Amino acid sequence: MTDSWREAYRGGRAIVTGGLGFIGSNLARELVDLGAEVVIVDSRIPDCGANPYNVADIASRIEDHAVDLNEGEALAPLLEGADWVFNLAGQVSHIDSMERPLEDLEINCRAQLSLLECCRRRRRAPRVIYAGTRQQYGRPQKLPVDESHPMNPTDINGINKMAGEWYHRLYHDVHALPTTSLRLTNTFGPRQLIRHPRQGFLSVFIRRVLEDQTIQVYGDGRQLRDYNYVSDVVRAFLMVAVHPAAIGQVYNLGSTEVFSVGQIAEMMVAIAGRSRIEVIPFPEERKQIDIGSYYGSFEKIRDEIGWEPRVSVEEGLRRTLEYYREQMEHYV
Repeated sequence: MTDSWREAYRGGRAIVTGGLGFIGSNLARELVDLGAEVVIVDSRIPDCGANPYNVADIASRIEDHAVDLNEGEALAPLLEGADWVFNLAGQVSHIDSMERPLEDLEINCRAQLSLLECCRRRRRAPRVIYAGTRQQYGRPQKLPVDESHPMNPTDINGINKMAGEWYHRLYHDVHALPTTSLRLTNTFGPRQLIRHPRQGFLSVFIRRVLEDQTIQVYGDGRQLRDYNYVSDVVRAFLMVAVHPAAIGQVYNLGSTEVFSVGQIAEMMVAIAGRSRIEVIPFPEERKQIDIGSYYGSFEKIRDEIGWEPRVSVEEGLRRTLEYYREQMEHYV
């Protein structure tokens, strides 16, 4: 599939839930550039990543609504006439989900059902693209992990994200709602929350290297991971949202590049020319839910939709570190 899909967005109406967050804001910005009418729906839950600065320079070109997905009466009118709903709203912290499981359930399950109910009741149902996660798989039984791999999450967040995906699939199967799920891996890039460690180890590494603090790598640092720069993830959302073959499907994202956590830390230090690395034992609460090595197969989305990553991990890290060097005050 060539980039001809870009023309499909001109004049359309796109809803981005969680649109003030990391991936959502990057997606909203691209949609604006493509000529879409963009509506951000974000509940602004503390510590979940919402940052108005992420869209400050395009504020006059979007609608921004402080609405929780559970607020059906407020949400429903915003969905009227929508062509696409990019559903990135959610809680992504694994540790928080274990400490506050009912809160995670409310955000990642009940809110998803509320949104889907609103969508299916529209006069014209929008395409709905859900942000799933590799965490749904749990500890891999084989590598690379493809979409047929059993799902056995190791934490509450993984279970609830899996349930959220299944709600989307059920609403397609039973109510003919045109849904798609993307199972994301380690996404990184500008506009990610780096104030605290709730959005993964990459955000922690970024802040530590820029502040010339020691990067702490848990375990032996040999856990393998795959990584996607945020522009590649945004492009995946946009491509599946207009491709008829994607309706009712789930897709892994992934990369041809696989690096250990320790190698990523070393790469950041080399690019930044500062900081240092310390390998330490896993904190007990993290060791219990760690999934070990993971990297996924993105063969299905490559073959059916034509997506593959374009930005190398090293180039993505360079862009990311440069962004935060200039914009750090807005993210700490």
